[in-house]
Amino acid sequence: MSRVAVVTGAGRGIGRACATLLAERGMRTVVNYRSSREEADAVVAAIGAAGGEAWAAQADVTLPADVDRMFAEVRDRWGGVDVLVHNAPTPFAMGSFRDLTWEELGGKLDQEMRAAFLVTKAVVPDMVERGRGRLVYLSTGLSRRPRSGMIALGTAKAALNQFVRYVAQELGPHGITANVVAPATVEETWSEEKLDPALLAQMAAATPLGRLARPADVARTVAFFAGDEADFTTGSYAPVNGGLAMD
Repeated sequence: MSRVAVVTGAGRGIGRACATLLAERGMRTVVNYRSSREEADAVVAAIGAAGGEAWAAQADVTLPADVDRMFAEVRDRWGGVDVLVHNAPTPFAMGSFRDLTWEELGGKLDQEMRAAFLVTKAVVPDMVERGRGRLVYLSTGLSRRPRSGMIALGTAKAALNQFVRYVAQELGPHGITANVVAPATVEETWSEEKLDPALLAQMAAATPLGRLARPADVARTVAFFAGDEADFTTGSYAPVNGGLAMD
């Protein structure tokens, strides 16, 4: 039987690309969304039209009751989860440290880590029982390389990166891998809504490969970590940035 993948925040952008690609590669895919029901349904319909199997699952992944309900339904329908792709974004404030309040910084940290904690807790018991699992988390290059105005997002994602390393270290003996995929600015995401077009053009021009990342670029890296090819890779941080930042 084909493996089951849950993609959080899968109604648009990176999440949509990940859900679509995993379905193309034969996984039964759960398209999680918080409020964008029509978009999630469109992803499910596209997967079905291409011969895949998917369904849309509403849940706010920062709420324990929502997470418990969603994963209970996944188990009822398809059994346990083989692959978790945690992509769901949480809101964050943009601006300088001088203008930032603790509620804005602390709130972003709390929501970011709460969501990652809850969805990981929900899938790990079944993965441990089966002796296999794939955990993939979406971060950002801003977690390592600061950019003006992005302190809340960059700090929260840096905390996520370290969380994933600890999860990888503890769960490795159970056959479970945990990896971070960290794109730079990605087209067709919040970046195009929040960032000045001139800044986006400058970023594209500064990238050795000559453009911004696209959702499909990120999805291919996620699919690698979700598949058999990455059996011996865990605790890693994979930038998807076209060479904009080279570690």
